[in-house]
Amino acid sequence: MILCANPHAQYLSHKSEIDDAVARVLNSGRYILGQEVRAFEEEFAEYIDVAHGIGVGNGTDAILLALAACGIGQGAEVITVSHTAVATVSAIVMAGAAPVFVDIEQDFFTMDPSGLEHAITPRTKAIIPVHLYGQAVDMEPVLAIAKKHGLPVIEDCAQAHGATYKNGRVGSFGAMACFSFYPTKNLGALGDGGIVVTNDSSLAARARMLREYGWAERYVSHIKGRNTRLDEIQAAVLRVKLRHLEQDNSKRVRLAGIYDRGLAGISRIRVPEKRRDATGVNHLYVIRCGERDELIAYLSEKGIHVLVHYPVPVHLQPAYAYGGIRDENRSLRKTEQTAGEILSLPMYPELGEETAQYVVDEIRRFISSKHPETELCLLKETGIR
Repeated sequence: MILCANPHAQYLSHKSEIDDAVARVLNSGRYILGQEVRAFEEEFAEYIDVAHGIGVGNGTDAILLALAACGIGQGAEVITVSHTAVATVSAIVMAGAAPVFVDIEQDFFTMDPSGLEHAITPRTKAIIPVHLYGQAVDMEPVLAIAKKHGLPVIEDCAQAHGATYKNGRVGSFGAMACFSFYPTKNLGALGDGGIVVTNDSSLAARARMLREYGWAERYVSHIKGRNTRLDEIQAAVLRVKLRHLEQDNSKRVRLAGIYDRGLAGISRIRVPEKRRDATGVNHLYVIRCGERDELIAYLSEKGIHVLVHYPVPVHLQPAYAYGGIRDENRSLRKTEQTAGEILSLPMYPELGEETAQYVVDEIRRFISSKHPETELCLLKETGIR
């Protein structure tokens, strides 16, 4: 079986370094908020080119803490997208705020800045753009609109470790930014983990207090906080993987190139577009296909595991169907159409170029079997029968 993601293969790629790092922590006797966490926070912040990093328990908590640090809670509205992992919206709701959704740019799967102005009301307190699938949001207009209305931008970078936009890394543009280190991410732990990054010293100090009961000094809560700490073992693992992130991202980009070339021009398949002045890191490789469910079944028979990220937009899910859309003049048509067509192909650094080509060949065979009159010439060009 060819997996869609394979964190175990990532562990094996860096096994000796990871094992040594874990042993170092076990032998240190310090397991919570010790030297490994402090070192990783500094190293990751330097990588993103920001001043501060605050390690937390997971990516959802990272967004929740960022919202709380910015003073956003009950009665506030936060603008984001419905085409995202539910964690983005879950954090907004847990903060006591209401999500307000804008549609996406369908070519890039990310927030359409043209929808922001209409979504802003006196209750709007923040904007959360989501850098999805390893692709950056068009941040320039988002930041301009946010500045015009005096709104903080909190970047959701859970799927975009290392992606760039106009010569800056994602995570360096907003008031705060949030990353997840779920095992399948480009920078993945061997369990849960997350981080909040910022250039604002006061926001960083507040986030540090919020992650541990509101403590400024131990056992004394100055504000109401929670317990969400990145642990020492995960930090040590992440320090190892951070050293290899650029190389691993390059492998993803090469694999994406095989998909790009092999699937380009095939009718009924749309490969992902690339934003100008930005560099993606291919956390996922997401195609669009009107015959998606049939393609999934076919690929499964061929031993190829694929996934859908995400099959149901958040605003249509039972837990969140109460809203986010205030009137009928603003629809999420592109979001809803996209959800019915998208398909994530296998993508991880250890996948192998021959395996990626096999995935391409099987997709072409599927399309050829369904539409032989339009695909015959393409198949002859590659020698596939």
